[in-house]
Formats: sequence, structure tokens, C-alpha cells
Amino acid sequence: MTRNQPFLTIILIAIIFSLKIEYYLQTSSTTDNSPNFIFILADDQGWNGTSVQMMNSEPLSKSDYHSTPNLEKLAQRGIRFSNAYASAPVCAPSRYSIQFGKTPARLSLIRVGMNTNHINHEELVSIPKALKKINNDYVAAHFGKWGIGSTPEKLGYDNSDGPTKNKDGGFVNDRTQWNHVSVKDPKNIFSLTQKAVDFMEKNTNENKPFYLQISHYAVHASIQSKEKTYQKQEHKHLGAQHINSGFAAMTEDLDEGLGLILDKIKQLGIEDNTYVLYMSDNGSVPNIPGARKYIKSYNYPLRRGKWDALEGGLRVPLIIAGPGIEYGNESGVPVSGSDILPTIKDLAGKSNFKLNEIDGGSFKSILLDPTKVEVKREIDGIFFHVPYKNGIALKRPHSAVRKGDFKLVKFQDNGELLLYNITIDKKESMNLVAENPKKTKELEKLLMNYLKEVHAPKWQEGITWKGLPLSKINSNY
Repeated sequence: MTRNQPFLTIILIAIIFSLKIEYYLQTSSTTDNSPNFIFILADDQGWNGTSVQMMNSEPLSKSDYHSTPNLEKLAQRGIRFSNAYASAPVCAPSRYSIQFGKTPARLSLIRVGMNTNHINHEELVSIPKALKKINNDYVAAHFGKWGIGSTPEKLGYDNSDGPTKNKDGGFVNDRTQWNHVSVKDPKNIFSLTQKAVDFMEKNTNENKPFYLQISHYAVHASIQSKEKTYQKQEHKHLGAQHINSGFAAMTEDLDEGLGLILDKIKQLGIEDNTYVLYMSDNGSVPNIPGARKYIKSYNYPLRRGKWDALEGGLRVPLIIAGPGIEYGNESGVPVSGSDILPTIKDLAGKSNFKLNEIDGGSFKSILLDPTKVEVKREIDGIFFHVPYKNGIALKRPHSAVRKGDFKLVKFQDNGELLLYNITIDKKESMNLVAENPKKTKELEKLLMNYLKEVHAPKWQEGITWKGLPLSKINSNY
């Protein structure tokens, strides 16, 4: 044995040991310590529809009447995204975007009631499928409103309520939807929550990591609440803006359901390994009875509401808490529903696969460090596409893009352009097209190039895209 052999042997052993440690850390992050995810999706809840102030500098970013103490607790131990966007101002396109990380424009799924035969639901990578690629032990469940033209099972969910729609949550499509009704299980809030609690307990006891999505029917009309909650609201002072007692009661019941979930997380001892995400599928209906229509709607200070690609229809509450996330922070970085999939994928652990042809980007770095200000996407910008006359609200086909401080809206019927600096003008009251032609041209080019690249549905007079197979319409960029 030479003089250096013992030394080399020690080095070799050290290298082997370090490699084993590294391997253990890598594998443990995707097996034993794979985090749980609980995604709570509210329906039609506006940016300011809760008692959480979404933006520190904007007092009107919380309700002056609604009470959501459990959501406040979640925000206190997590991060608020004050510039979070739904991918569409209506439910179905937004829900598609969350599951697949793609915009409604790319999916050619831009409105409620569309034929979805052109979408290969089984082939696309959804949130559950992505997690199972990382760790096949993941168990996924979806309870509540589905609103997607397929079944949860085809998207990788092991447990679900099936392909449910608004009617399964007590929706009546007439004027009576705004009349308050007292029921024991309003909008199925508490029965959905019980299913979720049972699922959490079962998989925790079996040491299985899980993805749980609770897609509530609340606070979509018809208005329902527990009688006790309604009586409580009736004895409160009304706000200056939010004044519908039934809607406030339904909001509080929804928050109570969230509280039961948070309590169960603590009881099971999984708080340190569970991410909780709370979001809405689109902005609030602007003209809930009592609102001053579009002058000072339920979304004020944001402009208009559901159905429109203006701030009131798109900006939503997004609050996330979980391991590694500092308490009580706010991020003003613009994020969207299409960012949820890649973010969850990154949080779940190391993976050797890439999400292809997606529009979303991971904001994991912002969750772990709120000073970060960038979400890397394949195409820089957040895109919205509403190319039809919806019969409500604006009643005009339009598209939009948000990039940095600015947002451009383009009407497809006559080419009219609107440019806003959203950072200083969230009310979208100052059209900057004339004074900033350079930025206008830049964003219009970005928007149109994107619509052409993804072959987005193109508006033509008389086309609604409702019901008919896409192949029979033959109208795209």
C-alpha cells in the first residue's frame, strides 16, 4: 500500500457517502416528504369580495360588509397576490386553464356552453397527472363544481363528484336567483367540506400524499345561506358598497367551510407539509341587487365585472400558505390561473419531465421569496380572449394582454384599442393610446401575434361558438 492510499480511500468513502445523502434528499422530496395540496376554488368571488385586504395600498380591496375570518387567518400565515387574474371572465374557460396551464385561446375554449370535442382531455397533462409523474403515490380528488367537458377521472382524479355543473349547486336561471333562501347545507358547502375532510384523513392515515380540489358552487347565484348566518348579517350595519345580506351570509358560510378544512389540517398534524391555495374562477357579478350597476358595482374600484376582460371580471383573490412561505406577505407580481399547474409541479419536488405548450409559468420562487418579481413564461404576457357578443355586459368581442404595468384591450368588431397603466389606474379610467403610441403598438403586436400563434377563435358576425363543433365553424387566426 502506498503512502497516499489511506487518504484516497477516505476521500472515496466521503464521496460515496455524500452521493448517498444527495440521492436520499432527492428521492425523499418526491416520496416520503411529497407535499399535500389543497386548492379551494370559489365561484364568482370578486377581488374585494372578502374581508382580506388584497392590496396593502388599496383599502377598497376588501369588502366593507362581508366577513371571512378564516380566510384572514390563511392570509396571515401566507401570501396574497394583489394582481392575480383568472384566465377568463367566466367559469368553464377559467377552470380549463387552471387544470392544463393553457389559456382559453390556446385551447379554443373561450365561453360557457362550447362543444369541447376538439380537446383531447385524456392526452393533456392536468394537475393530478403532473403530480403522479413526480410521485405515483399521489391520490387526487375533486369535489364540487366541475364545469369541464369531460370527467374528472379522465384528468387523473381518483375520487370525484363527477361532471357537475351550476345546477348541482342549486342554480336557478331566472330572477329568483337573487332571492335569499335559507337551507341547512347552502350551495353544498358543508357536504363538500365533509367529503374533503374524510379524504384528507384517509390519505394521511395511509401516508399517501394528496391533491385535493374543492370547487365550491358558492358564491355563484342562487343565493343560499344558513338561517343563523343570515340573521347575523341582518343585524349588521350594511356597507357603503356591499349591501346584500343574503350574499354576505353565503360568503360567510363559504368561509366557515374553509375554517373546517384549516382545523382538520392542524388536527392531522400536516400543516408543515401542506400547501393551501384559495382562488376564485372569475370576478364577481357586478350588478348584484343593491349595486349601482356598472357605476359603482360590487367590484369597485375595479371596472365592470364577470363576462368582461376588464379588471372587475378578471382580477380575483389568490392566497397561498404552506411550507417555506413567509407569513403575511403581499406580492404585486401579475399571475394567472394558467400559472397554477406549473407552480404546483415545481412545489411537488424534482421532476424529469417538461410541460409542453403551456402559457403559465411557475411562481414558486415568489412564494419562497416575495421580493422576487418575475414569472418566466414561454411567451411574456398574460392573455385574455373573449371573441363573442355575450349578450351581457360589454356585449362586444374583445381580447386583452397584461404585461408589466400595462394592459391593452382590443375590440374585435372595430379594432378599437384601450391602453391602461394598471399599476396606477386599476379603475381603467385613463386610456393612454393617444399619449403612448409606442407601448400601444408593442402590446397590440404581442397580442395579435399570440392569437395567430395559437390559432385562437376569430370573431365574425353571427358566430357564438356555442354548441357547434369547432370544425364546423372554421374561424380562427
